[in-house]
Amino acid sequence: MPRTAPTGGPTQALADALTAEYAAIWAYGVIGVHLADAARRSARAAEAAHRARRDALILQLSANGGQVPADRAGYALPYPVTDRASALRLAVEIEERAAGHWRAALPHTTGADRNRALAALTDCALRATRWRRTAGVTPVTVAFPGRPG
Repeated sequence: MPRTAPTGGPTQALADALTAEYAAIWAYGVIGVHLADAARRSARAAEAAHRARRDALILQLSANGGQVPADRAGYALPYPVTDRASALRLAVEIEERAAGHWRAALPHTTGADRNRALAALTDCALRATRWRRTAGVTPVTVAFPGRPG
């Protein structure tokens, strides 16, 4: 799963965020199969949110003539996901990582791009909080979402 800071400029920052969105979508495919009922519905909603951001970023980068990074066939998970507990732990981690990419995009963006990056950071932070609560992790919130720990 990607976890690097953008190397420069708004286009690169948004391309890096797109790569994080690709990874999040892929991860939710693994997460969802280990959850049931409300948690599975939450995973589907999270995946849909990441798909919507991915699609918007692809359109934006394409329209601006930027390089659109390709999605990979798969991503390496940070640990095996074999049950509900590890799926919830991955859900928290994937949201934190995506938040980190959006946070890293903030200093490289202005105007509407900055607003979109801030909205994405906020969405990821809220989902991470919900996943922590579902997993019974405390504290359920972090002081600075997306900040490297």
